[in-house]
Amino acid sequence: MDNPVYENSAFIPFDQTNNVKELAEGLSFSLGGEPHPLCLLAVSQLQDHLQHQQKWVHNFGLDTLMEGMVVGKMFGVLVVREKGGTLGYLAAFSGKLAGENHHEGFVPPIFDGLVAGGFLNAGMEELSMMNEKIRSMKLSGDNSVADELQQLKLTRKNHSNALQYQIFDQYHFLNRYGQSKSLIEAFKDTAAGKPPAGAGECAAPKLLQYAFQQEMEPLALAEFWWGLSPKSDHWKHGRFYPPCLEKCAPILEHMLS
Repeated sequence: MDNPVYENSAFIPFDQTNNVKELAEGLSFSLGGEPHPLCLLAVSQLQDHLQHQQKWVHNFGLDTLMEGMVVGKMFGVLVVREKGGTLGYLAAFSGKLAGENHHEGFVPPIFDGLVAGGFLNAGMEELSMMNEKIRSMKLSGDNSVADELQQLKLTRKNHSNALQYQIFDQYHFLNRYGQSKSLIEAFKDTAAGKPPAGAGECAAPKLLQYAFQQEMEPLALAEFWWGLSPKSDHWKHGRFYPPCLEKCAPILEHMLS
């Protein structure tokens, strides 16, 4: 998966053989059905990269000798035709990979909360200070601070909610016509009326966002789970899954409109 020097660093071109061109002929984007053969080709290249790259370390739980928390990960590939007509694919991971948002050969996040000096780091530091103060007050056993403790808990809750809203407000999604819609707006008509935590960080929205930004035509999408999942038996290593309903459906409804 080593990229050639290319206009778009996240774009990985296929070998432009007649077979690849024939497979892409007449292909129109759809989320349903089995993974397209071009997706399978892209996935095989990406999985080979995951097995052999040495630029970052992430414990997927596949190496029993590796230490640290096991975190399986959803990956996605989007087969695209770039504006010059070349066929290739984009790759993405859900959330963070090896504790980072940016890795060579993958599309960037829609919002990078790890930027040094950003509001998120400052907000989380303030939240940590509140947590520490609450913990200290509880350990003191001093009943005279009960009212102050209750007020501090309320302040923490309000701060956390405001920070979450500010995070959501950073996410705006494009469709193929260049129309933008915020994350908050996308979820306003759902049952919850607001986005769940982590919305906008899944592979599918990342891939489509980059494709539309770079004026690429999406042709086919596939997502697969890589590694072990200590939290759920649902995710199985190497299996394909559709985009999740909870976090992705309202976003993709706009992006694919």
